[in-house]
Amino acid sequence: MSQNKTNEKAKQQEDSSQIAYHGIRRMLYTKELVPGQRIAYRDLAEKLQLSPTPIIQALKWLELQGFVCHEANRGYSMAPFSLKEIEELYELRELVEPSLISATIQCIDKEGLGELKLALEAHLSAEREFYLKERLFKNREFHMTLASLSGKETQIRLLQNVFDMLFLKYGGNYFPIASLTSTDQEHQEIYDAVALRSLERAQKVLKNHLTNVKVQVLSSVRKILAEQEQSPF
Repeated sequence: MSQNKTNEKAKQQEDSSQIAYHGIRRMLYTKELVPGQRIAYRDLAEKLQLSPTPIIQALKWLELQGFVCHEANRGYSMAPFSLKEIEELYELRELVEPSLISATIQCIDKEGLGELKLALEAHLSAEREFYLKERLFKNREFHMTLASLSGKETQIRLLQNVFDMLFLKYGGNYFPIASLTSTDQEHQEIYDAVALRSLERAQKVLKNHLTNVKVQVLSSVRKILAEQEQSPF
């Protein structure tokens, strides 16, 4: 086989693996795959209209990211639900996000402040009756915009991975409806502090906000798990 054909075949395999990877991520988003579920990669291949090889490669990537587990002679399954993991993910947010505020305030210009304002308004205008996926992703967009304006690329990528785990693996949909108003207010206060370039105020409000979210989410998850344990079905 010529070198050109070899390179072309490798490129096709890489493209197919990327298609498989993003296809499986979409299935996580739509909850066609949930924590603890066994994965039949041949069924995935049929569903995504691909051969098993790129599916297996995509599952290996997802295993490295913590979404998937592999056991010898047993195959692949979705990583199990873990309250401890959810808590650690929020603890990471508590560490990373406030640490970026200083760089954000130093780097932010009129254009950047406009981006943050648009992200804030998008979250405030999202569906309010329930904490739906649109609102969850607008929430993430606000926080990621705030972080991205720092220019700290490695920490931004880490934070992106944290959000992926929260929203793709767990759905993120554990936020109590009663807390929506306080979230809106806290986001507004964060924006106002950044606009005024008040570092101490911005860090304090953001830290309190993230701690409040963590406490509310963990309380909600524990309640759901307790109800599931008591259910006869």
